[in-house]
Amino acid sequence: MTASDRMPDRTATGGHMLVEHRVVFSIGSNLGDRLDNIQESVDALFDAPGLNFVAFSPVYETAPYAPPGETIPEQGDFLNIVLIADTRLPPENLLERVLNIETSLRRERKVRWGPRTLDIDIVVFGDVSSDDPDLTLPHPRAHERAFVLVPWADIEPDVLLPGHGRVGDLAQAKQAEGGPSAVRRREDLALQQPA
Repeated sequence: MTASDRMPDRTATGGHMLVEHRVVFSIGSNLGDRLDNIQESVDALFDAPGLNFVAFSPVYETAPYAPPGETIPEQGDFLNIVLIADTRLPPENLLERVLNIETSLRRERKVRWGPRTLDIDIVVFGDVSSDDPDLTLPHPRAHERAFVLVPWADIEPDVLLPGHGRVGDLAQAKQAEGGPSAVRRREDLALQQPA
């Protein structure tokens, strides 16, 4: 075994050591061709270097979501997936990529909790914790969202959502609540892995 075999996977760049991080995205759409919007976003995430595909969940459908006390404008149901990738990119660069993809797919931010062609959230970025209002990590409401937890539990049920517990347990509890937050797996819909 050499010294490099014992070292974490790191790349020297500009005098900084960049560690590879596991990143979890939640992707949803409820306007236009919802499945095509999600597929385009998945493909676009991997068009540029720096992100390595790991897995994505099956497609789920869910009613629009807003936190308790917030009003949800009238709109159609969402299709949602969770996507997992590895990256050495800084979180800020990844956020910029996400925002550019949302813009290219005509995401407008006019109505809070309103309909959207595309919504991409960075849920977890390795063990990075951030209170930055532009990118709070882990996502502050991930533990409340069945449309994040249930698809994520399909691919990583034993992973811990920092501060909240095992994703599989959180998903099971959220599904048991039922009601408008319940998600339905769409066996008739499938995505293609990015090239």
